[in-house]
Amino acid sequence: MSDSRPEGEVPGSPLLPALRVNLPYAFAKSRGVVILDDKAGRLRVAMRSDADPADLLEVRRYLAMPFDVEIAGLADFDKHLSETYAVDGTAEAMAGSIGKETDGGDILGSALPSADDLLDSADDAPVIRLINGIIAEAIRQGASDIHVEPYETGLIVRMRQDGVLQERLRMPPHVAPVVVSRIKVMARLDIAERRVPQDGRISLTLGGKSIDVRVSTLPSRAGERVVLRILDKDHAFISLDLLGMSENARSMAASALSEPNGIILVTGPTGSGKTTTLYACLKQLNDGKRNILTVEDPVEYAFEGVGQTQVNAKVGMTFAAGLRAILRQDPDVVMVGEIRDRETADIAVQAALTGHLVLSTVHTNDAIGAITRMRDFKIEPFLLASTLRGVIAQRLVRRLCQECREPVQTDASAAALLGFDAGTVIYRATGCPKCGQSGFQGRIGVFEAIKIDDTVRRYITNGGDEAIIARHVFANSPNLAAAARRLVSEGQTTAEEAVRIMRAEATGDA
Repeated sequence: MSDSRPEGEVPGSPLLPALRVNLPYAFAKSRGVVILDDKAGRLRVAMRSDADPADLLEVRRYLAMPFDVEIAGLADFDKHLSETYAVDGTAEAMAGSIGKETDGGDILGSALPSADDLLDSADDAPVIRLINGIIAEAIRQGASDIHVEPYETGLIVRMRQDGVLQERLRMPPHVAPVVVSRIKVMARLDIAERRVPQDGRISLTLGGKSIDVRVSTLPSRAGERVVLRILDKDHAFISLDLLGMSENARSMAASALSEPNGIILVTGPTGSGKTTTLYACLKQLNDGKRNILTVEDPVEYAFEGVGQTQVNAKVGMTFAAGLRAILRQDPDVVMVGEIRDRETADIAVQAALTGHLVLSTVHTNDAIGAITRMRDFKIEPFLLASTLRGVIAQRLVRRLCQECREPVQTDASAAALLGFDAGTVIYRATGCPKCGQSGFQGRIGVFEAIKIDDTVRRYITNGGDEAIIARHVFANSPNLAAAARRLVSEGQTTAEEAVRIMRAEATGDA
């Protein structure tokens, strides 16, 4: 490891001040040393338990400042390495060599060479560093999606954090073809084909942290739009207990999963966490004693012990075809990504009748609506009544930052919307460095669950409408609105977030 920096100078980005010093990643990983933080003007260095202490001399020469040493086990060291390099620093800092800061603080990238220069250059590190920096920044911020959007005036990068899109980067328009082409190369897509949409995946290992990125391209007037969906395997397989369900909803889900056969449906709009809930159910069922098979569109996470099949409509591999095929594979549990047509619904019902436990999703506004949706697929009421075991409906709301939330008293209008007494103390978002001044950190699920008991079966068989069924199932259990109000009263979210859920339920707007 060599460095020509004058003695005592702390390395920094051309864009950002040198707030933190880091060792080169290759050296840190191979030699087993990583800088943790700087407290009271003194650095802390973690050394892997099997590392050579002599390497600390090189670290001392490179840093030119004193530091404290801590011994870290292999697992702890990998965690430190991931946190420091995979999610440390901003995209602006990592792309510093090809951009510059403007008065407004946006990265305009005017120092970028032209597209031809980048493509012809033997050293394509700037664009690679830019894309790696964007992905690393998204992971650090906990973003779920990265939008790369070309316009006549420039290339804009936006990130969806806690369900809200925010602009993070702006570059000249001539950079767009280079950035898009590089992403397509990483995703093994055809860079010469710009007329049709393409889908691919990128598998990354950033500082020992495994990340899958799903890539989708779409032709537009100013070039190809690219959306990257970040799939963090560390957060993929959580248990039902960690989803944030109420005791009633969790009890209903556990009871339905203990059934030997039947259909369990999860419903909600796109991006409401239905797949996460289904995977949590599969995790509970995956005890090594069952044959669990899935047909998904797409397969987002590789699930050890579960046979996963991906839909491919181009070759006739639809949900219905996949479900029909896996029923010949002697399954105990079947998970269908979505029931979206009558054929799939029919096969799912037949699978439940023949002794299989079927898990799937449908797009409806609430749990009761799933019953009506299955009726719309022309499923006979007596068959639906005998096979349906339970329905879970869910939404996601932003979780308040617990460090900076502020208590306030509700006024008369807010209290009326929430069903609270005027003057009830709730919390609002303010913003602090820990939450990036947004006032929120992550999201939390809002759930309602219905169990199909004998009374509900009778209502379904007799064609009872949604209002009658709802009065029965929610007499002693919370619906979505009640669950949202509970989160507000507990200080988990804001009144505005709860009202958004309640209005969607009231208007039928998913």
